[in-house]
Amino acid sequence: MGTIAPFKLAQLTSKFLFVALVVSQFRMAWAGHRGGRSGAVGGISIDVSWAVGPPSRDGLKLHLAALRKEIKAASDDMVMPVKMRMVSLKALAAACEDAMKNRFGRLPDEVRFLAGLQRIQYVFVDQENNDILIAGPAEGWRIDDRANIVGVTTGRPVLQLDDLLVAFRQVHAARTEGISCSIDPTEEGYRNLQKVLDAQRAQGRLNPRALEPAMKKAFGPQIVSIKGVPPTSHFARVLVAADYRMKRIAMKLEKAPVKGLPSYLDLMKTSRGGRGNVNPRWWLACNYEPLLTSEDGLSWELQGPGVKVMTEDDFIAEDGTVTGTERRSAAAQRWADVMTEKYDELSAADVVFGELRNLMDMCVVTALIEKNRLWEKAGLSVPILTEQDSPLKLQKSNAAKQIPPEVSFLRTRNSWIVTASGGVQVESWQVASNVKTSSELSDVRQQALSPRSSKSIWWQ
Repeated sequence: MGTIAPFKLAQLTSKFLFVALVVSQFRMAWAGHRGGRSGAVGGISIDVSWAVGPPSRDGLKLHLAALRKEIKAASDDMVMPVKMRMVSLKALAAACEDAMKNRFGRLPDEVRFLAGLQRIQYVFVDQENNDILIAGPAEGWRIDDRANIVGVTTGRPVLQLDDLLVAFRQVHAARTEGISCSIDPTEEGYRNLQKVLDAQRAQGRLNPRALEPAMKKAFGPQIVSIKGVPPTSHFARVLVAADYRMKRIAMKLEKAPVKGLPSYLDLMKTSRGGRGNVNPRWWLACNYEPLLTSEDGLSWELQGPGVKVMTEDDFIAEDGTVTGTERRSAAAQRWADVMTEKYDELSAADVVFGELRNLMDMCVVTALIEKNRLWEKAGLSVPILTEQDSPLKLQKSNAAKQIPPEVSFLRTRNSWIVTASGGVQVESWQVASNVKTSSELSDVRQQALSPRSSKSIWWQ
């Protein structure tokens, strides 16, 4: 899925090493499975025909103006950066219920953006107040020039309630069925592309200027299939955008926004040859150290950078069948290692990668809450947040259904072809199963909860 067979293109000429169609596969899975706007979320736009592409300048301008008119700055007491801000799930639910009853369902901005949280580091069970708290670094928010909601000083994305609702409501399906988004070519596209390549081979030479538009036209749009999360949700848009952006950087269709992250094509210039039917695949995966928990199971801490890039070579048979080899080419592994090393920096420069990490944090947190029965330990039920039939509905925007193919060429002496694919993989239940006991977490929880009272504000 999501991988282009080489079609024996290497036989056309020895001057062209690389012809890569950017197609991709997003796979978000648990339990061991591998794998209301139309604006510019994550550097992509989804138009009325459900096609994904870069946002137009005019479209971004209009979207940005609408957001800046709609979203207000954080209150003074919420602006300053703090290392740990706590959000009460009990009081958050109450704030949502109040908005449904008294504000015609319009949520305050501080609720929509979870008091400016930028990561979830801790989960505390407050049995005295029948509550669960999530906590992490936070600050006030602003709207950047690309229409992202980011911290006022760091420029990193803030967590969004809408994404947390998806994580809560899909936690059971995530464990049993998995959540996935794939971008796949059509059979008709394969056939049409083969005809174009056969015609080029008959001519005995390869003309990139003529071949690129011909390949795009022949191959046609790839189909986006989203499972497990609402395709119209912001959550789904982040999944598609992160995969799309990673491929464009790897294929040198756009320059990485951070120094020291070359494209895969640049790395291939200095690599040695390989076989034309073995192609690299990359995917973004969870990168957490073992979760820490207190002896009583009432305190939890997420550790680690959150995201890493994995790679594997796929074997492409003549009939287009794709099989994982469990091997990694040196150049593909090097690119994966460099992007992993640069991921934190990249997530600040390209907000969608930070948003993807936020999704991973939220999915890990909802999995550990469910797995360890923290709702029962807290004596808490918040159906307005967790239930599918809740009156608190998700925001909707155009769903991604297709992506036009894009092509990159690279000259070299060798005569083999490489195609790139991959995706994203979030194994939150696996992360939630890797746990170590910490004797220090109980003290952290006690210090955090000591100023609280049952009448406390929903964040502090």
